This record gives sequence, structure tokens and C-alpha cells, in this order.
Amino acid sequence: MKILMIAPTPFFADRGCHVRILEEAKALKLLENEVTIYTYHNGRNIPGFDIKRIINIPWYNKLEAGPSYHMFYLDPLLMLYSLKESYFNNPDIIHAHLHEGVFIGNFCSSLRFNKKPLVFDVQGSLTGEILAHGFIKEGIVSNLFFRFEKIINNMADAIIVSSTNMGEMLANKFDVDRSKINVIPDGVDVNTFSGDKDTSSLRKKLRIDPEKKIIIYTGLLNSYQGIDYLLESIPSVIDRVNNVCFLIVGFPNVEEYKNKACKLGIEGYVMFTGKVDYSEIPTYLSLADIAVSPKVPESGEANLKLFTYMASGLPTVVFDHAVNREILGDNGIYAKIKDPHSLADCIVKLLLNEGLSNELSKKLREKAIKDYSWIRSGEKIIDVYNKII
Repeated sequence: MKILMIAPTPFFADRGCHVRILEEAKALKLLENEVTIYTYHNGRNIPGFDIKRIINIPWYNKLEAGPSYHMFYLDPLLMLYSLKESYFNNPDIIHAHLHEGVFIGNFCSSLRFNKKPLVFDVQGSLTGEILAHGFIKEGIVSNLFFRFEKIINNMADAIIVSSTNMGEMLANKFDVDRSKINVIPDGVDVNTFSGDKDTSSLRKKLRIDPEKKIIIYTGLLNSYQGIDYLLESIPSVIDRVNNVCFLIVGFPNVEEYKNKACKLGIEGYVMFTGKVDYSEIPTYLSLADIAVSPKVPESGEANLKLFTYMASGLPTVVFDHAVNREILGDNGIYAKIKDPHSLADCIVKLLLNEGLSNELSKKLREKAIKDYSWIRSGEKIIDVYNKII
């Protein structure tokens, strides 16, 4: 099957949205499909993947998540390139990521006499995301975005969501036909993320005392991901357990959060690595004892990093939200939403209860192997394709 995948983003940029795109494409290729990814000019090429880019825009080099005014000319350029690909190479399926992607894909799917089936791969609410990033405020403009989003959500022949919560939001809030919605959870490469990588050189590089327990976070550093809650929880943790290191792996806003750590008086217990290549994340996770994800998925999107934590056998602390519950089930440690003190209590609970940590580690690894392989997700995606072709 020939698949045209539209990704209006600087793919690949070592963050969750891009990991889903990459791993889906990888699984589809392993299942003997031909995948072409159309994306922005910036980002990193991945060996073995057919990635087509728009012309180089030298003044735009943003890699982090979040809306930008530049999309008003980047997306039309991507549309032109995608339209050309759709017309001359005649794909069997158009698989669009993000809301701008399905808007572009809607034009591409109608180019030839025989309309090409269009699949919308939803990773969250457009309006919810731009509000969360502070791009706009609630009011007339956000209402206009909501109406536009409602139109976009109903353009595709089929919709893929990574969580039941997102599916319910589409049906109840945006009036999407439930028969179009297909819940296909994110996955993880359980061989790559195994929790047993050699960490000796990394520990030496980071100069972390081998006696210290490591609590890790990987991902974007912004308020949307709950980093403020994480930092605010640390004073309460170190009051009770002080042989710890909070290893915060990710970007952007590193200096901003370093300054916040200093103001909180916790700089001696927190290490910021900055941007780390996705291929190195399995080793960082193998170094850790506990993982934490303080994200509140208010826009309905999934929490992809949890799958890598699970496969690495890391007992994980999260906020008590339906999306996190759906992924971790009974094997998560749940804090009260947006409550740093509750987050700290949960981290301390794992630090002081080695038996519980070991039990959760085993169960999480087993669940990742059983339920969350990317190949299984790829097979489900192909089922969606076949249903609408």
C-alpha cells in the first residue's frame, strides 16, 4: 500500500508528537507498505525513511512544540508540495497528522477523479493546545478556532486517536461520527526501551553519585508539561529523602527552569541535560530508579513518554487523569491533579518502599510487552485503511 503521510511540523525533533509519527511510519514499513512523509524544511532526517521537505526557510528554525505565526506561510508551502505528490504518485491512502495536516490532506484527497481516503491522526485538541501554550486567550478568537477545529475534525473518512478520552472529546464536543473514531494507543519498541542498557559511561559523564536514587523526567520543558509542578514538589521530597537526583532530560526553556530551581533552593538536587537525541533516551531511562510525568492532558492528547517508562520497567508517578489511568491502569502511582505536595508524597512513597517499586517495575514491563508494541498498532492502522478504501 502506498501511503502519503503529511506532518506539518519540523520532523524529526526528538519529542513526543514526532516519536508517534516516526514509530507509526516504521511499523507500517515493516508491514510492507510504502510510506512517504511530507514535512517542513527543518528537522532531522532519519535513515531509511522517504522524507520530503518544503524549500528551505533560513529564518525559521524552531523545533519545540507549540503554535507559531510562521505556520501561515509554512503550511501553504507544504500544501503545494503535498498536492504535487498526491497527483503524480497517486497514493492509496493519505494519512494526516495534526489539524493543519488534515486540512492539507483534504485538498490532496480530492485531486484525482477517484477520491483518496483520508485518515486524520489526532494528537490533541487544536484549540486546547493553543490555549495551553498561551498563543491566544479565551474569547472571540478562541471561539473562532473552536469552530474551525470542528470543521477540520469532520473532514476525514476515518480518525485515529491514541486515547479513549480523546475519542469521547471528539464525539461529544466536536460532533464527530463515532463510527469514524478508532482508538489505537501509542506503542513502544520494547527491545530498544528495555531498562537494561549499560549506563556506566553515562553516569560518569553526568557525575551522579552511584548512591543516589534517580528520578527522571524526559520531554519538553514547559508549563504545559507540568515542569513547574515537578520543581515545586522537590523541596518536600528532599526534606524526607535527600540522597536523590532529579534528572530532567529535555528542552526548551532550560535556563528559565534552572533559575526557578535556584529560587526554590533545590539546584543541588536537580540536573538539567538539555536536548538529548531520541536514540540516547533508552540509556538515560536505564539509569533511573523512578520516572515522573506531571503533565495534565487537558487537550485530550495522550502521554507518549509513559510507554517508554513502562517498557524500561520504571515505577511511574503521574497526575490522576483518565488518559494516564488508561495507559498505566493499576500499575501507576497517582497524585492529585496540579498538586505538588501530592506529587512529592507519591515520589517519596516509591523511594521508601523498595518492594512496591520492584513489583511495579515488573508489572509495567510485562504490560508494555503484552499490550503496547508498535507493530500491533501498525496492524490496527492498516485495518482502518482497509475499512475506508
